[in-house]
Amino acid sequence: MHLATLTALTLVLFASAKAAVANDAAIKQLAPGEALRVAIAVGPAPSALYAVRDASGKPRGVAVDLGAALAKKIGKPVQYVEYLASGAITADADKGVWDVTFMPVDAERAKRVSFGAAYHVLTSTYLVMPTAPAKAIADTNKPAVRIAIVDGTATSRAAQATSKDATFITIKGVDEGVALLKSGKADAIALSRESLSGLAEKLPGSRILDGGFLNSYTAAAVPNGKPEALAFVSALVEEQKASGAVRKSFDEIGLRNSVVAPAGAKP
Repeated sequence: MHLATLTALTLVLFASAKAAVANDAAIKQLAPGEALRVAIAVGPAPSALYAVRDASGKPRGVAVDLGAALAKKIGKPVQYVEYLASGAITADADKGVWDVTFMPVDAERAKRVSFGAAYHVLTSTYLVMPTAPAKAIADTNKPAVRIAIVDGTATSRAAQATSKDATFITIKGVDEGVALLKSGKADAIALSRESLSGLAEKLPGSRILDGGFLNSYTAAAVPNGKPEALAFVSALVEEQKASGAVRKSFDEIGLRNSVVAPAGAKP
């Protein structure tokens, strides 16, 4: 074999071996146990974050699909760790109960988790009931407007910053908020536009306000201190976007108007 060819082949083999070692290290950091533990939120309406249950009770959604693809990539079974909302997922970031998640980005949450590649362009707004004294987002900034917010979420923090004078009711999950709206104990609920689209069907006469008070991304995230794992997960998200798999996941769950984040988008 020609010396130059042999040298080139040796370099290729060396690079491949080096990449394999790097991948092994990333996988060990990402999922040190037997399964990949994916933290998801389950609610009554789907979104880029929220999963819903199918007829058999199993969760379905974009975050579920991304978790399954990641588990397949690393060759481990997937285990879904279910929560009512992203705030509770964030609160458990340093407890070692989940390995990876997919959630909306905000500065407060970034203190607890590290965000990687974004897969969704997020807009949050209000759904208001027919009797609510609010026709636009600016109208919600009054004590008479009672707004349900899900505890510890990016949307809840943005809502409180936008409608400072409103009366806020903190809830643990979306189902609790729907019950408050139906009983007349709340006038509005703050969520992503995707989640609200699903809830509007359950609340006759309700309307989703134009615009948004939070414009951000939904992205992959891991507990802090795991840079190799985060890089590996981010690469998987970019692959899923490029292949059309993320778009397909949105469409299959009924979110055909959701916007997939562009290639390379990061918080």
